[in-house]
Amino acid sequence: MMNSAKLSSLARNSLQYAALRNVMRSNVITQTRNCYVNVSPEDPKMDWESITDRAATHMFFREVARGFAITLAHMFKEPATLNYPFEKGPLSPRFRGEHALRRYPSGEERCIACKLCEAICPAQAITIEAEEREDGARRTTRYDIDMTKCIYCGFCQEACPVDAIVEGPNFEFSTETHEELLYNKEKLLSNGDKWEPEIAVNIQDDYLYR
Repeated sequence: MMNSAKLSSLARNSLQYAALRNVMRSNVITQTRNCYVNVSPEDPKMDWESITDRAATHMFFREVARGFAITLAHMFKEPATLNYPFEKGPLSPRFRGEHALRRYPSGEERCIACKLCEAICPAQAITIEAEEREDGARRTTRYDIDMTKCIYCGFCQEACPVDAIVEGPNFEFSTETHEELLYNKEKLLSNGDKWEPEIAVNIQDDYLYR
């Protein structure tokens, strides 16, 4: 009897001890779970004043910094401004400027009055009249270009089989009256005589691509 009483007492004590241990363990777990630290950033306020303040702050300081960076970068670069008209920028050999009629080195005009330039001109700015000379060659008696109609497409120069009509490097030919932009044959030949060195160099530089 004594042994069974002792055993039952020990069993009750062990059960009480296990129950107490489970209670203590659950309390510790609960305390551990409740003692947390929020490491996430605080949610920003979403009222209009806070939104506008944040936007203005970010955008303003960012743009000011970028502006200062661009300014400082350009302060140490070579200026791109040209002292025009005393300094002029480079022109491509394919630049299409004022028209000119060219001559051969002998002084004979190149145009053979084939009228291909007149036919191909999309603006119908070219007017040509021709006649046959005593030696049988055809030459123009009239070669007019209405520069107010010209769209500087370069078709006339491309169509010419003898490189007679070209668009030269001159881009400074503004006038005060409309009549001054109605070029006749004499005006075109004088342009060719004036700009022949530059025109010849441009044609030589560009001949591989024609």
